[in-house]
Amino acid sequence: MFDPKLADAPLGHEVAYPQKYDASLLFPIARATNRHALPHMPDWIGADIWHGYEISWLNQKGKPMIAMARFIFPQSTPNLIESKSFKLYLNSFNEERYPGAPAVLDIMRRDLSRAAGAEIEIEFEPVNTRVECTPLEGENIDDADIEITAYRPAPELLRCVDQAQVVSETLTSDLLKSNCPVTGQPDWGSVQIRYTGPRIDREALLAYIVSLRQHDEFHEHCVEKMYCDIWQACKPVALCVYARYTRRGGLDINPWRSSEPVSVEQARTPRQ
Repeated sequence: MFDPKLADAPLGHEVAYPQKYDASLLFPIARATNRHALPHMPDWIGADIWHGYEISWLNQKGKPMIAMARFIFPQSTPNLIESKSFKLYLNSFNEERYPGAPAVLDIMRRDLSRAAGAEIEIEFEPVNTRVECTPLEGENIDDADIEITAYRPAPELLRCVDQAQVVSETLTSDLLKSNCPVTGQPDWGSVQIRYTGPRIDREALLAYIVSLRQHDEFHEHCVEKMYCDIWQACKPVALCVYARYTRRGGLDINPWRSSEPVSVEQARTPRQ
């Protein structure tokens, strides 16, 4: 669902690169607009975990400082942040002087919490941190030799196997792709589906994941759609859908939604 308010967003428009700090660059988008279009509103938990790789500012002597950052937006925040506005905002710190990383962190936490409509978490990491890349944990289903005919969301493809027994398993796919609803640019990602319930037909699940290939939607909304479609079609007892998208403009996003408390992997996938 395209929100008419997005016509005012910086995404898809040529904008001047910020030369000074400017919190007004942030463009919040109400989650409710998309959630009203979901088949039902689940009682879920989760978060949108962003990683920033282009964080920089000047110290009091004018020397550039750099860091990596993790931004955690609970799914309960009224708003998400449009990605290009997020990038522009972060880069508005580049030529400003601050007494240290804690000062920058406090400003970012204040501004982003205000834009999101609730408190968010931010952590800075030094750029010399050793980072391990690993595929999402679980059994990858991408080798299934299936014919694909749907490239628009097709939840009717989802089903459980005949006389399905209740199982607990973790399935993954690297074939997730959707498109930005404003620019049409492709968004590439990997998805992990953890569930307890009647065994899901893996070929049907893969065909469903691929059916999002020409779908125009933000990352967070795609994860919520997948969660709701699987929940309705397969009736699991417990479900967690977690996607890790490749970065764009120095940011990657990793949304997850779950029916119960879980821990999610923080390691980058090889494509991130």
